[in-house]
Amino acid sequence: MAADSLPSGHNVKKNSLILVSLYAMGRIKWIWGEDCEEFKPEIWIAEDGGFKNHPGNKFSAFNSRPRICPGRKFYRNSNKLALRHLPIFGLLPEVLLDLHLFHDKLSKILRTRKGTILINYWLSPNSILLTSDPANVHYMLTTNFSRYPKGSEWRKRFDVFGHGLFNSDFEEWTLQRKAARGFLTHAKFHQLTAKSVPEIIEEGLIPVLEHACKKDLAVDLQDLIKRYTFDYATIIASGCNSKSLSVELPEIPFSKALDDAGEAIFFRHIVPETLWKLQRWLRIGKERKYRDGWRVIDEFYQNLVNKQEPSKDEESFNVLNLYLNRNEILQPRDNDEEVMRDNIISLIFAAEDTTSTAISWFFWLVSKNPEAISKIREELKLNAAPKDANKGDKDRPRSFDFDELSNLVYLHAALCESLRLFPSIPYETRTPTQQDKLPSGHRVNQKTIVIICSYAMGRMPSVWGEDCHEFKPERWITEEGKIKHEPSHKFFAFNTRPRMCPGKEIAFVVMKAIAAAIIYNYDIQVLENPPVIPSLSISLRMKHGLMVRVKRKSS
Repeated sequence: MAADSLPSGHNVKKNSLILVSLYAMGRIKWIWGEDCEEFKPEIWIAEDGGFKNHPGNKFSAFNSRPRICPGRKFYRNSNKLALRHLPIFGLLPEVLLDLHLFHDKLSKILRTRKGTILINYWLSPNSILLTSDPANVHYMLTTNFSRYPKGSEWRKRFDVFGHGLFNSDFEEWTLQRKAARGFLTHAKFHQLTAKSVPEIIEEGLIPVLEHACKKDLAVDLQDLIKRYTFDYATIIASGCNSKSLSVELPEIPFSKALDDAGEAIFFRHIVPETLWKLQRWLRIGKERKYRDGWRVIDEFYQNLVNKQEPSKDEESFNVLNLYLNRNEILQPRDNDEEVMRDNIISLIFAAEDTTSTAISWFFWLVSKNPEAISKIREELKLNAAPKDANKGDKDRPRSFDFDELSNLVYLHAALCESLRLFPSIPYETRTPTQQDKLPSGHRVNQKTIVIICSYAMGRMPSVWGEDCHEFKPERWITEEGKIKHEPSHKFFAFNTRPRMCPGKEIAFVVMKAIAAAIIYNYDIQVLENPPVIPSLSISLRMKHGLMVRVKRKSS
């Protein structure tokens, strides 16, 4: 309307045409900082976890006052309403760009927020707390264990596991925990494991690897290990070896059903409840796979029961037989039939999926660290007992017994390091029973869903040091050459007391047995394609498997 002088010092004349470049404004370093061209949602999150407003003359996507877009608040609120049950994606949209990087991007965000984020929503009483802070974990799951159960939200999403140990809380959990420990610490269980673990290696794993060597075949090592753990799981669950680990590699519908269930349960945590319930009602998407998989799981369980005849024979020490005989080890009760199904399914999931996931990531890591493989082989040579000449061909690949495995310090350390970086279960959820304040200063209540991010915890410099992203088994070995024990609320791969995984010790035995047999006898070459990335599931299994070529190691 008239000549004027702008704050930048430029003079403009009447009728000059002024172009305001909003695109360029978002890329000006002195406005947004040196990282202005990076996608960083964190700049929009305030210290208290709420939304951080920037002035309209700086963020002009909706113009600036007094001519600011009148529909701005509607746009923002409508998105908040649509995303109010999507706290992770609603406020941290960066993870949407590359879903295969979900775990790493969430870890990066937690590192910038000192390990904990409390997200409150507008127009909703619900909130979510994401934490990778060991102090918070210890406070919630150990010091104040009874205040932080898994709760109804957990059971609603993990309903395929029913009312077993995996889903239980309070008194029910105490009773089932006692039963699980009674089974896993029994002398007959250890005898069964000592017999089964090397037997499956010698009759299943080694023949398949020998076949792959002779035919120069690429094989999915994750699949082979999963078959191994599945066969072991069915032995301890029902006394029956499914023999899925054979040269023919038969299909395992039950295993596929568990994989589908795991992905659907993860999906249930990141989309609005109304959406996954609608999918369930319409029988579409992941909920359809979940429902179909549930039917396969039930059929598998029923087949196990139909094959089993109650027996008190010494050779019949397995969970199913103990239930059918109402053995006192499992604390028999009136609802045994329902609990029996749920605990057997949970046992197979824990023994098959979590163990195979852990050992698969271990092999991926050591394949990138040849020095670690050399140290493991050297340790195996030092601890391997002389072969019995009466057992046949001295050149035949060998397995290791439990006495030999117990002395493998470096291998144990390497497995711990792998689990630190790639915990089999990357997230745990809890629901507070009352208002509380965590050591990090964040407040929670009954409407807060707490998510413990164990994957992120292993990548926190404040927890593991500046080299936290490096694979360093040495961090687990003391100066005396023994295993260094870290607090379970810091090394959360097996949960923490009192809810620590009752199968932790046997899991290490199985992992050591598999790793020792493969590394001692074979050279493993990991193939570049397909890429090795984690799946979006309740377990951290590899989405495309672990494709390798196997060769017999030269003496």
